[in-house]
Amino acid sequence: MPLIAPRRAALVVTSLAFFVDTLLYALLVPLLPRYAAEMGLGPLGVGALFGSYAVALLLATFPVARLTDRWGRRMPMLLGLAGLAFTTAVFAWSRSFPLLLAARSLQGVAGAATWLPGMALVADHWPSEERGRALGIAFAGANLGMLLGPPLSGFLDQHFGPSAPFQLGIGLVALDALGRVFLLQDAEPVKAPPIPWRALLENRVIRIFAGAAVVASGTWALLEAVLPLDMAGRLRLGSRAIGFLFAGMALSHALSSPWMGRLSDRVGRTRVLRLGLGSAALLMPLPALVPTPWTLAAALVALGVNASFLISPCSPAVADEVERMGSQSFASGFGVLNLAYSLGMVVGPFLGGALVQALGAPWALATVGLLCGAGLAATRGLTV
Repeated sequence: MPLIAPRRAALVVTSLAFFVDTLLYALLVPLLPRYAAEMGLGPLGVGALFGSYAVALLLATFPVARLTDRWGRRMPMLLGLAGLAFTTAVFAWSRSFPLLLAARSLQGVAGAATWLPGMALVADHWPSEERGRALGIAFAGANLGMLLGPPLSGFLDQHFGPSAPFQLGIGLVALDALGRVFLLQDAEPVKAPPIPWRALLENRVIRIFAGAAVVASGTWALLEAVLPLDMAGRLRLGSRAIGFLFAGMALSHALSSPWMGRLSDRVGRTRVLRLGLGSAALLMPLPALVPTPWTLAAALVALGVNASFLISPCSPAVADEVERMGSQSFASGFGVLNLAYSLGMVVGPFLGGALVQALGAPWALATVGLLCGAGLAATRGLTV
């Protein structure tokens, strides 16, 4: 008899896996200046070390999605765990730039082998009317990892040295392994051929919610790129205060994610998305307009909640649509969503920088808000 019910086990394993993956990803952020000094890296080298994760994640997305739908969810997650253990050990004990670059790239592949099977596993075990809440809980685990990773890494580095964050990471990987090995009961592999990529991309619902993922990740990355300079220049805030303000935004996103997923189960995915797009039009300009750090904190908390309105309906909507197409190729559907989310992370900072340079921060953010509001037109007639 299993220790806990299979669907709860799937949710526990996936939430823990997402937490560990994002925390390990974020551990590197505070250590980049030290790595640059120790290995003589310039901006290009630092950028390559940090960005190689995203490149590898993008390249691995479609192959991992297909393997997940053909082999089942458990095997790719176990292979991804092995890769994650190796990369964490390399960062703990190596200072060879080529080896670290290879390890960071492998970490991106391991991330694809965590996220795609994990989301598919939750979609397998949770029915449509509960899928939004379940996926929201899993994403809250990821958001918590992203929230805790940088401050935890900075504290351990300062008190115990640069290897300490990754030694802790090895312990978390071991805990993750216990969950994946002993709790995870696989769903059956997809017996019919996976849905062709072209059919997924031609589906209007999948295209709209993939577009929403671009908006969600793009606006988040844009705020991270644009606001620190405005905070420092206009409100005279230091790095510590800026860090706490962004932590508040991340925390509000993590806490609200399960609730927005549950709301999408009850009132429909499209309604929640429309609320997010409409609210973004009003909220986006506020951080560049409010006059005090406290009002800025309130604006960022509101934007963190708004991000949940945008992103929480996306995964359950895509899973529901794959099911309507007569398939369980959930990983393939999530592959499209993963690619869209990554695209937003790449485009957001460049768009934000160009708009701020041309218009200034308040008008730049107002323009982005209007673009979000204009996205409401794409959802016209959608009833999911």
